[in-house]
Amino acid sequence: MINVTVIAVGKLKESYLRDGCNEYIKRLGAFARVNIIEVNEERCSDNPTDSEIKAVIKKEGERIAAKIPKSACVIPLCIEGREYSSPDFSMLMEGISLKSSHICFVIGGSFGLDDAVKQMGRYKLSFGKMTLPHQLARMVLLEQVYRAFSISNNSKYHK
Repeated sequence: MINVTVIAVGKLKESYLRDGCNEYIKRLGAFARVNIIEVNEERCSDNPTDSEIKAVIKKEGERIAAKIPKSACVIPLCIEGREYSSPDFSMLMEGISLKSSHICFVIGGSFGLDDAVKQMGRYKLSFGKMTLPHQLARMVLLEQVYRAFSISNNSKYHK
């Protein structure tokens, strides 16, 4: 059974997002061992300067990097990543699982991901050019990972 880790900046604040994520984590239990790691958001002023934003991204990146499992295939979520159809994403996950027993997805904070973390990724994933709140992106990611496993296992979930 493959290990799937999601490292995300910040905690889920809304109960509907927690409920949705928990539902997909439960469903994923048939296919993978799932681990969610939340790293603290770095605080900054209400109207941060560019240098403050860079410092926030760097500090969050350091926290993320410290939590990435050593043998995992790292997939950061970022706007410059590749967009996949659900079947193509399923094929990607299948291919990774042939080479690695651990996939680690990384979701940055509200200012994005540190370039050093992005460079750790063998693949980069994007949900499109639209910006999603990073908390919602976590639920979308878990749903798509579940869908990918469902496709690979010929379940009726993906139509």
